[in-house]
Amino acid sequence: MPTVYLVDDHEIARAGTKALLEGFDVVGEASNSEDGIRGVLETKPDIVLVDVHMERRRAGASLVRAVKRNEPSILCLALSVSQSRIDVATLFAAGVDGYITKQASRDELTAAIRSALDGGNPVSPDVAQFMLELDDEMIKIESLKRLTSREREVVDVLAKGYTYRQSASKLGMKVKTLETHVSHIFEKLGVATRSELSYLVQDLDPDDALFEDIGDEAG
Repeated sequence: MPTVYLVDDHEIARAGTKALLEGFDVVGEASNSEDGIRGVLETKPDIVLVDVHMERRRAGASLVRAVKRNEPSILCLALSVSQSRIDVATLFAAGVDGYITKQASRDELTAAIRSALDGGNPVSPDVAQFMLELDDEMIKIESLKRLTSREREVVDVLAKGYTYRQSASKLGMKVKTLETHVSHIFEKLGVATRSELSYLVQDLDPDDALFEDIGDEAG
């Protein structure tokens, strides 16, 4: 019987998923990515079902990266209510083996798990319709990863509509220093205006899990 580990921050969601998994042995569960990583590496299940957003945004990506880095043979299947392109792209960039939405029926979920176990990369129909468009999101993620932690703080403040002077005050820096950061940010992200920047970083925050495992340069 294939073994499964569940990682979801909602107890009811874990209980409901577990009830659907006839023919599978649920060997453990966790409510956050840190406990999930520990539990998965201890139990070494065949497949992990992991929520995308838990203790923080896209925390599921943290788990997938850690599992794939330490035990690449363990399969990871995202199970989420989100159909966001950036969520899907982030999880696939982290190494997830499939992406299923929580609207899936029992049969669809079990079929997806078995497909992954057979070497497939299952995705829900509502996600599959834009899979061919994910290249742009992947490029966005790779571009954002080039920012330092300080530059991400600058981006976060500017994207909220603050002026340069207000942003500099909030970040405790001089306006000239802020302008230098902005120049570097525009160059790294390939944008020329604040409106382009805001569009690029919409639905992101500087503590997002997609930024993990990136060596920040001084700044």
